[in-house]
Amino acid sequence: MAGKPTSGAARKAPAGLEAFERLGIRSEIDLLLHLPLRYEDLTRIVDIAEARAGESAQVEGVVRSSVIDVRPRRMLKVEIADGSGVLSLRFLHFNPAQARQFSPGMRVRAHGEVRSTLFGPEIVHPRYRLVTDSTPVPRQLTPVYPSVAGIGQGLIRAAVAKRLGRLDLPETVPPEPIARLALPRLDQALKLLHAPAPGVSMAAFDDRSLPEWRRVIFDELLAQQLSLRRARRSRAALKATPLGDGAWVGRLLSALPFALTRAQQGAFAEIARDLVGEQPMNRLLQGDVGSGKTVVAALAACQAIGSGAQVAMMAPTEILAGQHFAKLAPWLEPIGVRVGWLAGSMRESEKKAVRAAVLAGEVDLLVGTHALIEDSVQFMRLGLSIVDEQHRFGVAQRLSLRSRSDLLAHQLMMSATPIPRTLAMSYYADLDVSVIDELPPGRTPVLTKLVADTRRDEIVERVRQSVAEGRQVYWVCPLIEESEALDLQTAIDTHAALAAELDPIPVGLVHGRLAGADKQAVMRAFSAGDLKVLVATTVIEVGVDVPNASLMVIEHAERFGLAQLHQLRGRVGRGAARSVCVLLYRRPLSPAARERLRAMHETTDGFEIARRDLLQRGPGEFLGARQSGQSLLRFADLERDVELVEAARDTAAAMEGICPDLVVAHVSRWLGDREDFLKA
Repeated sequence: MAGKPTSGAARKAPAGLEAFERLGIRSEIDLLLHLPLRYEDLTRIVDIAEARAGESAQVEGVVRSSVIDVRPRRMLKVEIADGSGVLSLRFLHFNPAQARQFSPGMRVRAHGEVRSTLFGPEIVHPRYRLVTDSTPVPRQLTPVYPSVAGIGQGLIRAAVAKRLGRLDLPETVPPEPIARLALPRLDQALKLLHAPAPGVSMAAFDDRSLPEWRRVIFDELLAQQLSLRRARRSRAALKATPLGDGAWVGRLLSALPFALTRAQQGAFAEIARDLVGEQPMNRLLQGDVGSGKTVVAALAACQAIGSGAQVAMMAPTEILAGQHFAKLAPWLEPIGVRVGWLAGSMRESEKKAVRAAVLAGEVDLLVGTHALIEDSVQFMRLGLSIVDEQHRFGVAQRLSLRSRSDLLAHQLMMSATPIPRTLAMSYYADLDVSVIDELPPGRTPVLTKLVADTRRDEIVERVRQSVAEGRQVYWVCPLIEESEALDLQTAIDTHAALAAELDPIPVGLVHGRLAGADKQAVMRAFSAGDLKVLVATTVIEVGVDVPNASLMVIEHAERFGLAQLHQLRGRVGRGAARSVCVLLYRRPLSPAARERLRAMHETTDGFEIARRDLLQRGPGEFLGARQSGQSLLRFADLERDVELVEAARDTAAAMEGICPDLVVAHVSRWLGDREDFLKA
């Protein structure tokens, strides 16, 4: 493989494109890569009599009448005829100038979905233009682009057409993989996708099976792979403090009241080897809910602390961070580790004291929430950062934590959401991944039941029985207070109703708007068994460990995401008792909700759950993309395009050493200043 681009990659913003910045278009190449969402077939005109209800059609006729009705609401109604029939064009939003266009005798060409009414066929808010007998019909499909208010389709089409007319796009991919995959040149692919040739199937555009679409997808995946390889190489050149003293690890292992599983031992061995090196560790520890990731993180912390470094452990919610603190402190403080706590709900005087102790080196392990990445928090010798539920943090937040010392800290990320294979090959290709693939002994499988909310009384009785048997119960609701938009039972109302129905059984309530101290008090009471039933929002989704809780009721389960349902289910089944998760749902179910509930009923395998979740929602939930504010893959589908993911990975490895100029040009073309998104 060899070669160079024959001209620049043109990232400079072209004149006249300032208005397009709201679409993320800041350069000519951005414009070319702003590809259509779909296409409209305006290449043929059908007779009004042949236009079928429920289908999109383009018709042409002469205006017979144009009136403004005021009942039941103000609207413009235009009747056109073509000799075969009469069709109405109805506009709910219009201006006076628009109304004056439709004078009797004017010829109108209109496109839209045809509806059948008592008064004949109509199109509501058609796309239309005034024409003459000689106005030509387009010879190709008409692209419809992603847009925002104020930037119409005509403006985008004109800008794209102007750029395509002088297209000079050098290749940034060597010819060998393009030939092997039977793909066209990129400039040819873009021309066809922006201006489809007559006769090309719309279905082939929709399923992106065209070679031209596959070329664009391959180039996007290749840019991602090249960027990840560059990130790994850049990190290899950085320096971190070697953390190789295992004495404190031995102390913790001797003090633990349980033995590690084989999978835990293997995962920690991989982490321990990384910590010894001068290259900063960038490792993801993944394991299903309840697999014991926290103790592996504690061992990693001990190796760092025993080597003279400080450790920071950050979790996305105060409840989860508090659970880590409550679990780690009893393990670590008896062997001499000084564990600190920092959260936003603390009084400023308390936070100030903790920050001073951290800066003075008087805290070995600091556990907390986003408060750890405030500018006021400075470490004396941070050597390891641990980020739990890493996908809940943005890229900038994760980078901020690990860069709080002169040398880059080693980083261990943890996730209870297993990563599907295609994500591991793409977004996580620059990470080292350790997997805990077995549960500790004593954990019981959770039985999942789907129950319509019309049987809610039966479930309340089941709760009463569980408490009578000495067990505890979670009851989860999706909202905190009433919402007019969503007719959902709320946590506050549910708590009041259950407290009355189950009296004298003590029922607690915890949600995200409670003060931190109040949340901790409720959780302590539930953990101690003083509260038998806990009504909660998803703040208890991760980190909560109450082995005596054996029944989980999730109200309006159809409103939750698949990964979220799996996480919630993982709060039970942590003791020896048989555990049940009841998914209460309301009919009618959407197709997507039905699929989610079916998946929960069919499997408890976290990897299978993750695979199905990726199919339904894309990679954003796994990556923290919402918090990052950056776009993910725009065109590739990791499940559909797995063959191209593999080809891009192999091509990236080959290009690195042979054609570095092409690597730079290709990454610049596709990612520009967004490359940092892939580095955390």
